[in-house]
Amino acid sequence: MSTEEPPVKRYRKEEQKDNSDSDDSNYVPYVPVKERQKQKLLKLGRIGQIKEAEQNKIKSSSENDSDCEDADEEQVWGRKNNISLLDQHTELKKLAEAKKVSAVERQLKKEEEILESVAEKKALMGVSELAKGIQYNEPIKTSWHPPRYILEMPEIRHERLRNELRILVEGEDIPPPLRSFKEMKFHKGILTALEEKKIKKPTPIQIQGIPTVLSGRDMIGIAFTGSGKTLVFALPLIMFCLEQEVKMPFIRNEGPYGLVICPSRELAKQTYDIIQHFCNSLQKHSMPEIRSCLAIGGVPVSESIEIIQKGVHIMVATPGRLMDMLEKKIVRLSVCRYLCMDEADRMIDLGFEEDVRTIFSYFNGQRQTLLFSATMPKKIQNFARSALVKPVTINVGRAGAASMNVIQEVEYVKQEAKVVYLLECLQKTPPPVLIFAEKKQDVDAIHEYLLLKGVEAVAIHGGKDQEERSRSVEAFRKQQKDVLVATDVASKGLDFPDVQHVINYDMPDDVENYVHRIGRTGRSGRQGLATTFINKANDESVLLDLKHLLMEAKQKVPTFLSDLCSESEKYLNLGDERGCSYCGGLGHRITDCPKLEALQNKQASNIGRRDYLANTAADY
Repeated sequence: MSTEEPPVKRYRKEEQKDNSDSDDSNYVPYVPVKERQKQKLLKLGRIGQIKEAEQNKIKSSSENDSDCEDADEEQVWGRKNNISLLDQHTELKKLAEAKKVSAVERQLKKEEEILESVAEKKALMGVSELAKGIQYNEPIKTSWHPPRYILEMPEIRHERLRNELRILVEGEDIPPPLRSFKEMKFHKGILTALEEKKIKKPTPIQIQGIPTVLSGRDMIGIAFTGSGKTLVFALPLIMFCLEQEVKMPFIRNEGPYGLVICPSRELAKQTYDIIQHFCNSLQKHSMPEIRSCLAIGGVPVSESIEIIQKGVHIMVATPGRLMDMLEKKIVRLSVCRYLCMDEADRMIDLGFEEDVRTIFSYFNGQRQTLLFSATMPKKIQNFARSALVKPVTINVGRAGAASMNVIQEVEYVKQEAKVVYLLECLQKTPPPVLIFAEKKQDVDAIHEYLLLKGVEAVAIHGGKDQEERSRSVEAFRKQQKDVLVATDVASKGLDFPDVQHVINYDMPDDVENYVHRIGRTGRSGRQGLATTFINKANDESVLLDLKHLLMEAKQKVPTFLSDLCSESEKYLNLGDERGCSYCGGLGHRITDCPKLEALQNKQASNIGRRDYLANTAADY
């Protein structure tokens, strides 16, 4: 045994030595499989597959299993080495597209969250309705019906007419559009009054809007400035009141049946005058008297009380004076079945939102509610929907779009040169001319300068008393004065048919006000001109909105505006709505909305300061 053992030991040592020699000569440094794959992929430039491989890799439970997997993986990656450059390029392009889509989805989701956070949760309803949990599911029924031959026509005809006139409608059971006032079954007195005003045929908003209102439907009406929105709510209201008066005359202190709320005194006065014109015409044609009442600040309440005591059919009011009269029980809304908010978006923007809620709380029964404006962002429509029953939305042109009848000229003018340059701009067209400025001091300065230069000018702003404001507007309307200088008080809904030129002494803080300002010209199908002064003092986001508004209206964009660009511009056409869904600006999205940011800052600064016992805070 001793002779056999040593050779065996020696053999083992020799074998180990031989093995170690061969290992030294054939030694290859070990690189983990993961690293090898990464190196190969780096050569091919397919980084995306590295991440995919990392996610799909399954940890092995034993070393033997891992060896088998290594071999399998090496085979797979080996095959992928043979992919052509064209296929690799296609694959990389797909990855880039996927990333882009996910960025768009993220942006849309973020916007949706912001819009939900600013949306009002409280319903626009009367206190008793909210307390009893009353909800109206059917619109008010009226005795009016379209002519039988119109009803017998197929829906395709109505759609063709809407497409031809570019009328966009949303809602259920939409009444058919009617091409003439006779088809709308108006009384002879109203048709005569229309002829006196030289109105021969209805405008697109009237063709679809008046039948909708006469049918008793709730409605959101959006149309260009100067397109005849006032007649859409005024004529049906007069007809409803006439029907009520004929069936059962109004007794003392009864009424109103219809309520029209306007954001400014001047607009309320203009609306009242239009309604009064048609009521007087009906009376001349042996019809009962329809009494209308004007309730605005700056005018003695006694004038309104006198008419209310006789029994009033229609009341046109501003929110402040109406609130005061409701609180003092001078007027009641117990029989009111028709409510119209003219320039609805401006009312809510001007801080009347809480007042509007309080006014709604005074209603007793179901009413027909109408909202009208040239600029109606999505947030205002959402705010209003809680008050509407199966509403019909009628849109003639994009909400917030400028009138196509206005030529828009934007000029770069230094701050110190503006007043002098005004005289040059006044030479562009014959009078009358409207000049808008943001601040009261600027209005007074421009007015004084024009008077010194011998220009027949008048001025209005919130600092002047009502008598002076009314006198100035009347003198300008009768063309006794050539120029009216005003703040945005005169930009909402006022109708000066002969104005050919509007000059914006400064660019407003938001583009909605700009649309309302330039809408004072180019009315009723006429051509108009708008000149706007801008400079470096203007906010970039407002200038971007202006740039996209000019592009949409196919107007000339000056180089200093076209050079402006922002990061959010690539997201402008996302989703259903272009631009910002909060303020309606075309140059930014809701994520960069300066108006929303200002509102949030204001709300944050007001926390803890609110007087919950104030008269206006009816909800508390």
